[in-house]
Amino acid sequence: MSRSKTLPSGEPRPRYDAERLLDVAARVFTERGYDGTSMEDLSRASGLSKSSLYHHVASKEQLLRRALERAVDPLFAIVDEPGASDGRAVDRLEYVIDRAVHVLAERLPYVTLLLHVHGNTETERWALDRRRAFDKLIARLVREAVDDGDLRADVDPATTARLLLGMVNSLVEWYRPSARTHGAADRIAHHITTLAFEGLRT
Repeated sequence: MSRSKTLPSGEPRPRYDAERLLDVAARVFTERGYDGTSMEDLSRASGLSKSSLYHHVASKEQLLRRALERAVDPLFAIVDEPGASDGRAVDRLEYVIDRAVHVLAERLPYVTLLLHVHGNTETERWALDRRRAFDKLIARLVREAVDDGDLRADVDPATTARLLLGMVNSLVEWYRPSARTHGAADRIAHHITTLAFEGLRT
């Protein structure tokens, strides 16, 4: 028996590819928590049958892993960009913070999910380890910039690193992209780096 092409509401049943399914999964995992989300919940949210879900992924945890990779991979890709590897530490630090804002804005549902995982599964623990590794990278750049004399030495480097990351991560609480926010990521990144680094540079 073929499935109806409309939802119970009468709306057309959406057609899903892997990317659209990940969008839905990231939203539902964030709202309900990974442990509190069932494949039935994902089925209802997506309008797909559970058998159709399993056509895209082998398990709920695989879906979580793919969603988290959408946040983690572009963050670590920043590290390989010339702006993050060339020049003085303070300039590399400012570049990484600027690019992290852009990644967050572009991958908002996935970064939001990343910031909400608790470490209850192997995939969540992997994501938390990657977050810590990125945090350590920021802390290392801060310490190098302080040692170079480019950042204030009277502010604890570890605290500075946490505050910089806190400013970036706070975007998940209030940034809501829309058609009217074109170029908003550039403006927000400029505001954050200006406010932070004008107060931190020697």
